[in-house]
Amino acid sequence: MADWYMYFPTQYRWSSAICFMVSCARWGASEIGEIDQVGRRLAKKLGDDGHWFREWVRMGEKVRSLAREAERKGHGLSAASHYKRACCYYQMGERFRTPKDKKGLDAYRKSIGCFRRFLELTDRPRAEVVEIPYERGKKLPAYFVHAENPKAERPPVVVFFDGLDNTKELVFMRGVEDLVRRGMSCLVVDGPGSGEAARFRNLYLRHDYEVAGSAALDYLEGRRDVNAKRAAIMALSAGGYYAPRAASMDRRYKACVAWGAIWDYHATWKKRLAAYGTSLHAVPDHHIYWIMNAKSTEEALRKMEGFRLDGVVQKMRCAFLLVHGEDDKQIPMKDARALFRAAGSKDKTFKVFTAREGGAQHCQRDNMTLGTAFIYDWLQEKLKP
Repeated sequence: MADWYMYFPTQYRWSSAICFMVSCARWGASEIGEIDQVGRRLAKKLGDDGHWFREWVRMGEKVRSLAREAERKGHGLSAASHYKRACCYYQMGERFRTPKDKKGLDAYRKSIGCFRRFLELTDRPRAEVVEIPYERGKKLPAYFVHAENPKAERPPVVVFFDGLDNTKELVFMRGVEDLVRRGMSCLVVDGPGSGEAARFRNLYLRHDYEVAGSAALDYLEGRRDVNAKRAAIMALSAGGYYAPRAASMDRRYKACVAWGAIWDYHATWKKRLAAYGTSLHAVPDHHIYWIMNAKSTEEALRKMEGFRLDGVVQKMRCAFLLVHGEDDKQIPMKDARALFRAAGSKDKTFKVFTAREGGAQHCQRDNMTLGTAFIYDWLQEKLKP
């Protein structure tokens, strides 16, 4: 028997997605009753990703209708709450749909519209839709979330990238409100290969992620309301590669958080694709083809050759936090140990969450609060807002 909340005991991928939504309910990402309504309908066609898409989009439509009705009546805060949940449901439905067809992209556009309306109607936190100049005239979409309770006119800032299949909206729902309450601003970014960047701008995943990391910091240096000299970078899941890579290559960052370890992502995906359809991870195997803009296993693996941290993280000098779950089904503990040993930072912390305390699953999806509290407190200690 699993020692974490698995809605469908035989369906790891679906259960992990539902577990995320339940864990993030405290930040308004979901409502348990709505999740269970969908879950009961999903049980009729277990493992059918088309059914998964239809049912979550159906719930997104229902909750968006609640938001619009509340807005018509002048109840802005209620509408904001509904829009936020609708965004989550649309995105969780679209998440497993590759290739990204018109129906999927239409649902995703609705999710973005819902989230932006949430930001416009909510009373907190204060956030802006921003664009980060990238390369060749392109831009990365992001949200700049202002610090609350700042003790300085220019508070420190955390750059928060997503993972392989996450988005800036789903990252926000991991308690960014709690982060900014600690006196730090937060730039939440769709990096290359994720969210709007991949779906609407054809910005695919790349091994030299420091290009995106440095672009975010360049943007922050142009703002007068943050102290870019006290900036941290963090990312989750596959971001356990992104953030350490960026912090190792751009020493302007003063702290780095890998929320979930990655050591040799090429080797990880080589094993997954060899066990096509049977390995335990959070997305369908074909997701990697789309995110890498590859047409075959061979092409995808060739493009992932550079996704290795050995020889890179030895260059890191900033404060470093690695957070990993003892029972992470997707990335083994040996990879986490290898990453931590290799990191060149003198100030480094390795936090392992156990099954006994909770948070032992991938990126603490089984107890998100434990993960966010530890990470955000660590950032507060290092950036000293």
